[in-house]
Amino acid sequence: MGEMNPLIMLLLLVAFVLSLWAQGAVRSRFKKWSQVPLSAGLSGAQTAALVLRVSGIEGVRIERVGGRLSDHYDPRTRTLRLSEEVYSSTSVAAAGIAAHEAGHAIQHAAGYAPLALRTLAVPTAGLGSSLGFPLVLIGLFLHSFGLALLGLVLFSAVVIFQLITLPVEFDASRRAVVALERGGLITAGTSEAKGVNKVLSAAAMTYVAAALSGVAWLLHYGSVIFGGRRV
Repeated sequence: MGEMNPLIMLLLLVAFVLSLWAQGAVRSRFKKWSQVPLSAGLSGAQTAALVLRVSGIEGVRIERVGGRLSDHYDPRTRTLRLSEEVYSSTSVAAAGIAAHEAGHAIQHAAGYAPLALRTLAVPTAGLGSSLGFPLVLIGLFLHSFGLALLGLVLFSAVVIFQLITLPVEFDASRRAVVALERGGLITAGTSEAKGVNKVLSAAAMTYVAAALSGVAWLLHYGSVIFGGRRV
């Protein structure tokens, strides 16, 4: 391996440490606040329905889905899918996650531009995730500038997707908290509000870490390809 730019190395280190912290925080905070019942007594599915209702959103289906923390909103079918530990749970953690996913449905209904861009970028990002790095490495190994550049372009699509994701996720959490307060499920300054914010902020940091790492690797391989340096 050739020498990596010290600033890029620092960025990768920060991303790595942040990723470890965020993953640990998500697990510990979800576990802690999953044991704290929401005073309103609503399940995650009921919470999501209430958030949608107070936000004036209709026509969104709420479904149960397998997997751990596999919760997501599908704008193509207007379906909000909640994992079992969120769908049926009446905990503070479940309320926060369910409201966050409902926040994406609110974004969709409001025509939130970053969400629309992220949805459009999904196919290209998926292709870049599969082929980007391999093409870069093969191109460098074969001394093929064109092949390496194609890989870099494809990987750029992944990084762009990660960067677009940041405002989408932070805005969904903001909308979730506003809707929870408007619906009377939480009150600002209370322990429940604190729990919701802690769970959502930890989850958001996983996206920040991924974006930092993606940018760092993009800069590194860009410098390798255009600078003629060794990998």
